[in-house]
Amino acid sequence: MSDVRQLFSTPFVIDRLQSQSGINLLRELIETERARDTAGVSISNIGGWHSNTQMLEWGGEVARALAFKAMGMADSQTVDVKSSDESRFGWVPEMWANVSHKGHANQYHTHPGSFWSAVAYVDDGYAGNDDLTLGGELQLLDPRMPMIRMSAPDLRLRGADGLPQPSEISIRPQTGMIVLFPSWLQHAVRPFTGGGTRISIAINLIAAIKPSKG
Repeated sequence: MSDVRQLFSTPFVIDRLQSQSGINLLRELIETERARDTAGVSISNIGGWHSNTQMLEWGGEVARALAFKAMGMADSQTVDVKSSDESRFGWVPEMWANVSHKGHANQYHTHPGSFWSAVAYVDDGYAGNDDLTLGGELQLLDPRMPMIRMSAPDLRLRGADGLPQPSEISIRPQTGMIVLFPSWLQHAVRPFTGGGTRISIAINLIAAIKPSKG
């Protein structure tokens, strides 16, 4: 009988923000910054508002607490193979906010130079509506699939459950959700058609050697 092994899995971590007051404060800070800098920047976003990447400065202590949460998630999923008891590496975080309304989206992209990336949802924008046609899902692309589908578009690899492996995964955001994934994983946001306001925070974690003690 064949010995079939599933190799090179990709971690994707889902957790929750525990402080509703912290979520509310993040919303207020983002709204204040958006009023101050109405233009924002344009990177992967198609419409919507994308803040500068200095949220750790203008977001204050609550933003730093969110970055600390993301770093803890990253620590739990990362091993320094030459110092497994105490990693020689720490994280340098970078953070920004996104605000989206009806019709807005994010094109597929990666975050070069970072090790982990996270997204925290201050408001999913669905206003409690469970209608799956509202869009706005976080899309994750299997990095192997473009080459496979170029040669044989109708073929899929068989997964551990015996079913065809999907080439894309959709995650429907929820207010208070935070997700973590490797920064090389291509991701996008489907066009959002809800009537509410989607507010999210993106975090990049760059690996850096910790300063030597003494």
